Amino acid sequence: MNTFIATFYSHFGAMSYCKAIKEKGINAKLMPVPRRVSSSCGTCVRYEHSFVIDSDENELECIYLEDNGELECVLTK
Repeated sequence: MNTFIATFYSHFGAMSYCKAIKEKGINAKLMPVPRRVSSSCGTCVRYEHSFVIDSDENELECIYLEDNGELECVLTK
């Protein structure tokens, strides 16, 4: 399992994405964006899954893969 952190341009976008992936049975939670990552709204979604969950959500800024405390942007919109 990989840990991903998805950032958004708005809080509403973060809430919508979190709800959508929870409906797919993926454990996800809203949380403040880590300081080392910039984000427009300050809220991110952290989830664990084997691959990135893309979204049609226009508010998605970037999805980061967390690996040993390092974050790498693996998807941008």
